[in-house]
Amino acid sequence: MAPVIYMIRHGEKDPKLPDGKDPDGLSAQGVQRSQYLPHVFGKDSGYDIGYILAEHPKGDGGRERPCDTVKPLAASLGLAIDDRFDRDDNVGPANAARAWSGPGNVLICWEHGQLAGIAEAIGVKKFAKGTGVKDRDEIKYPGDRFDLIWVVPEPYDEITEVRSEDVPGLDDGHGKGGDGGDDDGDGKQKKHKKHDDDD
Repeated sequence: MAPVIYMIRHGEKDPKLPDGKDPDGLSAQGVQRSQYLPHVFGKDSGYDIGYILAEHPKGDGGRERPCDTVKPLAASLGLAIDDRFDRDDNVGPANAARAWSGPGNVLICWEHGQLAGIAEAIGVKKFAKGTGVKDRDEIKYPGDRFDLIWVVPEPYDEITEVRSEDVPGLDDGHGKGGDGGDDDGDGKQKKHKKHDDDD
């Protein structure tokens, strides 16, 4: 049976530095999220994660958030993190995810601005009708959310569900699914600038 591919963003980060750059590492909220992920995706969760992909960290400490986010989960599952692919390499992680033959399913944790490119490289063309996403043809992870889980089953041509990690104290009130970018209730997903560094 072909694996389901789950796609998530890394945990929260601290505000930008005075020079406009992102600080390295996770914020306290991001650490809280990472420590809760074993409850979300762990052995008793039903997600049956057998393979974890996260973007390759830089040697200077940058771009570590995706790996840091999934380290507690990987440890709890006894899995290594495949972090050989650079942030901007959409095809590498997409091919690795599709090539996974098990056991278990695939979890990809990346910078939010690149998740759409990886999804498209996997073969995703749109969000399914039941996801609650307003513009189903625009593959985009909202810049104001850190909790969304994209569910991509075979034949890998659409995101069939958008779930929340539902981390207590962080995701309260978000509910399930949706695009998460409709802050003022007008039904339109907001546009978000891609960060200069790693998200």
